[in-house]
Amino acid sequence: MRARIHIGQVLFALYPLLIFAGLQFLDPRSVALLVLAALALRYRRHTLRILADFSVAQFVALAVAPLLGLAVLATNSEVLLRLYPAAISTSMLILFGVTLVHPPSMVERFARMQQEELSPESVRYTRRVTLAWCAFFVLNGAIAAWTAIFASREAWALYNGFIAYLAMGTLFAGERLLRRRLLPAA
Repeated sequence: MRARIHIGQVLFALYPLLIFAGLQFLDPRSVALLVLAALALRYRRHTLRILADFSVAQFVALAVAPLLGLAVLATNSEVLLRLYPAAISTSMLILFGVTLVHPPSMVERFARMQQEELSPESVRYTRRVTLAWCAFFVLNGAIAAWTAIFASREAWALYNGFIAYLAMGTLFAGERLLRRRLLPAA
């Protein structure tokens, strides 16, 4: 089955580069308004499915990006606008981290979408992978925040629009290779 890519997914992935370009012509408040509109359009159809069985902490995590957008509208702050990738990493850390405390882990949930029954070894493995993603979100969020506050627009766009995606893809691909080696049946 072939995966469908929607324009919203492409725009979300290109966020840092679009912000960089937008800030060349618009003030942060105008760019934030466009971001909030894009978020509303992106999640309008999936809201109920996404929110099912979420904890309070996970609801808070989902509120971070829209609240940051509202803060940019109120303050017209470019730094707050550039903090969006750090906020997303923080949200993902919360979403994944909560599942380490209240199983099943996030990666186990994803795995069970593909294969209903998992061995105890696979469950332990998915928990470790969830932990690895949490570590990634901490590191990525810290670097994204540093670039938002201290780096030039160009350095911010380079890290958040390219290097972070390269690191994410490397972790994803490396985990897949490791999984095939450690869990041949998976």
